[in-house]
Amino acid sequence: MSDLKPLRLDIVSDVVCPWCYIGKHRIEDALKLVPDVPVEVHWRPFFLNNWVPREGISREEYLTAKFGSVEAYKGIAGRVVAAANEEGLTYHPELVKRQPNTIDCHRLIHWAEAKGKAAEMKQRLMELYFRDGGDLTDSNVLVQAASDVGLDADDVRKRLATDEDVALVSAQAQEAAEKGISGVPTFVFAQKYAVSGAQPAEQLARAIRQVSAEINAEAAE
Repeated sequence: MSDLKPLRLDIVSDVVCPWCYIGKHRIEDALKLVPDVPVEVHWRPFFLNNWVPREGISREEYLTAKFGSVEAYKGIAGRVVAAANEEGLTYHPELVKRQPNTIDCHRLIHWAEAKGKAAEMKQRLMELYFRDGGDLTDSNVLVQAASDVGLDADDVRKRLATDEDVALVSAQAQEAAEKGISGVPTFVFAQKYAVSGAQPAEQLARAIRQVSAEINAEAAE
């Protein structure tokens, strides 16, 4: 292992944001391009639609509220579906029937982080939503997703039924908003440089290398 000081990378994103789905794939590709740079990744919550109630709403109601109509989203969706396909990802907007509030998804990611499985948890939830049209408002779906990545199903079921970490996750999302993060994904390097949007892997890799070199030069002074 290198003697380099690890670069802290905070990824602020939401599981129902299609560009976050694409961005996750691109940052993982970027990390493969800089295998010599130690990076410590932290997944941070963001509520793309904080107005959606905890129980969720129908997809139709959501698209009408956000885009004016279901039809209006189709043109936008086509571009996103194509971008996802280019990354080898699948997005089937027509399968999504329910728009969730994502606080419980972010709680799962937070709990998975304690076991070093935050990225896997995030990926599983995104696949369920974008690829399979899974209902992320259904606690059985969430428990199964947690179980799929190796978390204890009974433990997760019990914790989801409580308000454990609701305040914590909400505060983290609020903190991102207060720092001026309004579009996701946002990649925050070393807690001081932020890059917004699902940038190409090469560009993200350059940023990782550049900021790592800078923090290590500072550490050496």
